[in-house]
Amino acid sequence: MARMPLTESQRTSIRRRLPINRAVANTVGRSTTSVRRIARSVLAEPTVPAGVERPTKPSKVGASYDTDWARTPPARLARLMVRTAVMKPVVEMLGSPEILGADRLADVDGPVIFAANHRSHADTPLMMVAVPEPRRDRLFIGAAADYWFTNRLSSPFSALVIGAIPVERKKVSRTAIDTSLALLADGWSMLIFPEGARSSDGWAREFTPGAAFLSIKSGAPIVPVFLKGTDEVWPKGRRLPRRAHTTVVFGAPLHPGPDDDNRSFTSRVQQAVAMLADEHSSDWWQARRRAAEGTTPPLEGPPAGSWRRAWARSEPDRHSRRRRWPSV
Repeated sequence: MARMPLTESQRTSIRRRLPINRAVANTVGRSTTSVRRIARSVLAEPTVPAGVERPTKPSKVGASYDTDWARTPPARLARLMVRTAVMKPVVEMLGSPEILGADRLADVDGPVIFAANHRSHADTPLMMVAVPEPRRDRLFIGAAADYWFTNRLSSPFSALVIGAIPVERKKVSRTAIDTSLALLADGWSMLIFPEGARSSDGWAREFTPGAAFLSIKSGAPIVPVFLKGTDEVWPKGRRLPRRAHTTVVFGAPLHPGPDDDNRSFTSRVQQAVAMLADEHSSDWWQARRRAAEGTTPPLEGPPAGSWRRAWARSEPDRHSRRRRWPSV
């Protein structure tokens, strides 16, 4: 149906009302803007006077990330499923691990602290598969807060998938200490890498006293662990892993002596890991003979140039007839 055209009087009436409509619209617009300004001023953070330091909000990631939820039954079940269905097949495919010395834990009751040398990101999944039952299901890992707990995605992933707690590498964190001691007292075993960071050339760094301190405070023994081949599976600086053979050697549990302090006990742990490395490259008898003589090859490698240290790392095991690295 066609619309009837407006008469002249209707057009005049509409023109007279237009200013009123514009005025109403402007008033409403100004009122809405005022309401928005008032809402922003009410909801905004309070201002801080000049010269007064603005208080910082506590971080919810990093060393402050709360991982208690990752040890609840649902989280433990999810971690078990990931470890069984994903992690174990991948580790076996890429690393073909050989696990030695697990029988040395057969007579040990209660939680322990696994202290291993650190060569690669592959160390953690390898240990999560290699740790014998029943400690495998009640295992937590001390992980670098500045690497594994940096944001809202990596933090829950690290806590859920690998059961990690954040540990600060550059200073002592009371939160990490209290959490570790509480979990050890509750029957959880701990995995820690006393070097604090991955090796840059395959040789170990000097061990830090964190594991020794926790052992002395909690009474849990330290199980030295030697890992080999993980730096070939996932070398530092490489984006994707590759296939190589890996080895895990568990040592006999170590208890702090009556005269041990953090430093002396740490030295004993590092010597025990070095003896395991010597045992793997030679044999049990020769390794203990050298340990008794004080001639165990150090984990830090030979005091030589980089090319000789690389040559020493390529030294064959006891089953090979290739030449040994030159003495210095």
